[in-house]
Amino acid sequence: MRRVDLTIERLSKSGDGVALLDGRAVFVAGALPGETVRVDLAESGKALHAELIEVLAPSPSRLTPSCALATTCGGCDWMHVSVSTQLEQKQQIVTSTLEHLGGLGADRYELLPTVTSPQALGYRRRAVLHPAQGKLGFFGRKSHLRVPVDRCPALTSSLEALPGRLAELLQGALKDVEEVHLLECEGRVSISVHLTGQAKAKHREAMALLLRDGQLDGAALVPEHGKGGTETFGKPVLEEDGVLYRPDGFAQANAEVNRALVRQAIELLDPMPNASVLELYSGNGNFTFKLAARSAQVLAVESSSISVQLAQEAGRKHGVPNVRFIQGDCAKIADGLVREGQRFDRVLLDPPRTGAEGAGRWAAKLLATRVVYVACDPASLARDAAELVREGYAPVALQLFDLFPQTHHVEAVMAFSR
Repeated sequence: MRRVDLTIERLSKSGDGVALLDGRAVFVAGALPGETVRVDLAESGKALHAELIEVLAPSPSRLTPSCALATTCGGCDWMHVSVSTQLEQKQQIVTSTLEHLGGLGADRYELLPTVTSPQALGYRRRAVLHPAQGKLGFFGRKSHLRVPVDRCPALTSSLEALPGRLAELLQGALKDVEEVHLLECEGRVSISVHLTGQAKAKHREAMALLLRDGQLDGAALVPEHGKGGTETFGKPVLEEDGVLYRPDGFAQANAEVNRALVRQAIELLDPMPNASVLELYSGNGNFTFKLAARSAQVLAVESSSISVQLAQEAGRKHGVPNVRFIQGDCAKIADGLVREGQRFDRVLLDPPRTGAEGAGRWAAKLLATRVVYVACDPASLARDAAELVREGYAPVALQLFDLFPQTHHVEAVMAFSR
């Protein structure tokens, strides 16, 4: 370790401050642009990283975090940053990544105003907890060290005190728990308890105790690798905006901003009453049913069996006849549709952090005239946007959605036409 003073020039896409030392970039977690900081430099490895020791000249944007665990817990890595600066930096990170990795300067598309979260805290309706020193908690900042948490101010009011309460109720079974998933939809709460082995009588008794406590509508008990199948207690399936959710499946963390994201993504896709739409990485149907209301036919493709099962159930429940669901690997299925000579007017993609390499080729071969790409990682968006451009698609508009205040994460929606 070597102790040095650095001046932070910008933020990286991972949210770290970036300084230059002898022509090399140094990444400093917790540092802000314009600050002079004292750090301990770790000189091993390809990239240079440093531990923040002291802020010598703080940025005007620096705040004192409202949570005592902010410097150790990995959940809210930007709680020390003013909300306005968070939004500015997220926009800068996405647009500069598109320019430098994707070759798409900001003059190539319309940048729409960022959709902000009504709440900077108390917005998270979904979280994953891990056993931590006899309690439940989150992973530490940039590590898998576990930080015990009794209350979390980032969680919705229905979930905020659950980490401590669940740890008490699960005490007899906690040593067998790998993780606990929390989910809240419109005030209703369900959880899933994921075990390190098979489910036993004591685990089922713990589930019954959780429900008797009165804070949960339902729970799911998930054995290791699904051995023996998931067991449910009460009503673990929750509904919001016509979409069904289960705690052991996926849900966007910020319900209010997600609603705006769905509306705008569909608006940018511009489906028509006679249009056929291919939706890749369709999840539980976050976009699917609203797409179906404005299109002739939707083919929704998703790899998660839980998500497809829930989406099919919601489709039957609400009588949506013009959607067909396929479970499987989206890349393989898209390639298969291309080989079959299928045609779609519109393509909507909402891939995981790794992106959707092949998106441009699929869209071009399927003869889609409009593509909307929903991204949670700027680098993957830049790579896949560049491929879409190479295949003849022009970027039309980019809009950011601040689903994750107090963190460096941001969701982006980008539209392309051909």
